[in-house]
Amino acid sequence: MARDVIRCSWARNPLSIRYHDEEWGVPLHDDRKLFEFLILEGAQAGLSWDTILQKRDNYRKAFDRFNPKRVAAYDQRKIKELLGDAGIVRNRLKVNGAVKNALAFLKVQDEFGSFDRYIWQFVDGEPILNPWRSKKLLASTRQSDAMSKDLKKRGFTFVGTTICYAFMQAVGMVNDHARECFRRAEIIRARG
Repeated sequence: MARDVIRCSWARNPLSIRYHDEEWGVPLHDDRKLFEFLILEGAQAGLSWDTILQKRDNYRKAFDRFNPKRVAAYDQRKIKELLGDAGIVRNRLKVNGAVKNALAFLKVQDEFGSFDRYIWQFVDGEPILNPWRSKKLLASTRQSDAMSKDLKKRGFTFVGTTICYAFMQAVGMVNDHARECFRRAEIIRARG
């Protein structure tokens, strides 16, 4: 990718640029990847996304490549092991929350057939295209408010409306690439 392309202003280092250029805002429908983003967005609470990107490979190893069935079966011994792993965010509430979220995730899959079918209902199955300029991003919307409320009702944790909105941006439920960002048009074209 040429250096003179215009990106969203937050993509500033090689790791965030690669994430921005390849993943952020691309509509995602794979349950395992959706689970990964749900856990990573919760882990990010109070931290920078760059911190999570730096630890992402470690998270994949530590959390069995984000297999929700395996994570749901974690016992206190495994949680203690995770809390000793410097490659992830060693916060007891977040680690316990990942296990709790895996259990809730599996229940949603059972009820709806897939987590994808459930989660995309909050945007009526189609990405929302926002008309933002570089500095004009929201922290939450009525859709992320509704998602947060419903996820909490279903037993999920670390799913406040701001985390839900960041999740929506990450998995392409919302295209919040700035108007001038080259990825905005690419993602729109890819959707047809």
